Amino acid sequence: MGRTTRIRPTPQVATNLTRVDSAETIEVVIGRIGKPHGLRGEVTVELRTDEPERRFAVGTPVRVEAPSGPAAPWTSLTVTATRWHQSTLLVRFDELTDRTTAETARGLLLHATVQADETPEDPDEFYDHQLVGLLAEDLEGRALGEVTGVLHGAQDLLQIRTHDDRDALVPFVSALVPEVDLAAGRVVVADRPGLVTAFPEEGA
Repeated sequence: MGRTTRIRPTPQVATNLTRVDSAETIEVVIGRIGKPHGLRGEVTVELRTDEPERRFAVGTPVRVEAPSGPAAPWTSLTVTATRWHQSTLLVRFDELTDRTTAETARGLLLHATVQADETPEDPDEFYDHQLVGLLAEDLEGRALGEVTGVLHGAQDLLQIRTHDDRDALVPFVSALVPEVDLAAGRVVVADRPGLVTAFPEEGA
């Protein structure tokens, strides 16, 4: 999958959902090809997944897409080898046989098609698409609104559309989001004025 979001004191993450192909699968962006490394077609990959070993396993085909301009010369690339160079993932694809070909692939987005019900290996992590659509409730079970998005940056944020059509942003940390119940379709927020509920003067 694309990146996962974890409830923990120090937040982590992001997912790149691109489209839903059917009720059974979804497509996500898992990386972007960077500059060539060496002369044999190896390339750097800018990761957009927290599970690179899973998404770039040897033998795995990944769909490619040019972010703009002419279409990519390939519809897919097949992983033949991976290794880490410091903190950068280096990947060899069967179709990229030399540095010149690898340079042609620079900038291409890499996509993976995964099962819609697939979950991260860590039970405390969630894919973004699992969170969108959940009902948000406070600690007493009162409805606050609906999760409409997950924003990523210095801190992961749940975007909640309230019943009075405001968009509230809640840091996705255990102190403020103590429970995510996917089976029940809800997320519990330790709400307080100014978080999801408006300050009295704002609601006036």
